[in-house]
Amino acid sequence: MDTFNAIVQVLDSTIRLSVPLLLACLAGLYSERAGIFDIGLEGKMLVGAFAGAAAASVFHSAFIGLGMAILISVAFAMVHGFASITHRGNQIVSGVAINFVAAGSTIILGQAWFQQGGRTPALQPGERFEAIVWPAAEAVRNMPILGPIYAELISGHSILVYFAFAMVPFTWWVLFRTRFGLRMRAVGENPAAVDTAGISVAWLRYRALICTGILTGVAGAYLSMVQNGGFVKDMTAGKGYIALAALIFAKWKPVNAMFACLLFGFLDAAAIRLQGSPLPIIGKVPVQFMQALPYVLTVVLLAGFIGKAIPPRAGGVPYVKER
Repeated sequence: MDTFNAIVQVLDSTIRLSVPLLLACLAGLYSERAGIFDIGLEGKMLVGAFAGAAAASVFHSAFIGLGMAILISVAFAMVHGFASITHRGNQIVSGVAINFVAAGSTIILGQAWFQQGGRTPALQPGERFEAIVWPAAEAVRNMPILGPIYAELISGHSILVYFAFAMVPFTWWVLFRTRFGLRMRAVGENPAAVDTAGISVAWLRYRALICTGILTGVAGAYLSMVQNGGFVKDMTAGKGYIALAALIFAKWKPVNAMFACLLFGFLDAAAIRLQGSPLPIIGKVPVQFMQALPYVLTVVLLAGFIGKAIPPRAGGVPYVKER
């Protein structure tokens, strides 16, 4: 039973750690399906995390913080769109620039506003999203097998966790069952054909980037307002890049993206669980190795287990209208 409880705890950590990856991965799915390669997911998550924590601390409201996180992240997404869609700039350069601006501006503004070395004040109850306890969760907690699953894995998460996993079927429906999704996929494959049909390629791509901004804003808010209880310097810690890797691993499909993010979340949770614990034959493994394990396995998985991943054909290529 102790082993089962340990497994449940690892799976619970897997869910919590995979949420920002899943939201960022779905965000990248919208932009890349529309033909915009967005390496700036990391930066938009970071500004969302800072804006959410700062606004929640000032206005003492978690929902105001979430709204501000989304607003600022969408604004950065529009900057990326202005550079790469309107002015047909290099999408990689624009994304990298957003990451640098986000990394620097959050520290400078945090220090100027709160004088805590770039941090925001610790969020109090009401300023962060608390866990939602489902009916009878505590009553059935001690029930064998089903009790821990219901009380730990299903119940006890914040509203942003449920939102993240609800976005998976919603994204699938948008992409494959709506006119907007059809046009978005078409503009990522053959923008000239979409333009010939009288549909604005630029407007479709801007709308895809708005979706990207919304989801990265929620991902950032989750980091600072659920997982950490405040903003700290560089708190995204490469999660935007891992989300891009998960997107490639998932071959740009929403359900596959969920499983890929759960896999990376599991690797992260297992690494945390195994830190300082002796392993059979190997013995005690250095903490630094366990911290690097999820990233090492990410490279291994991408290199050898997904086969050929073919991105949208127009991805990363500015569209120039033929005259």
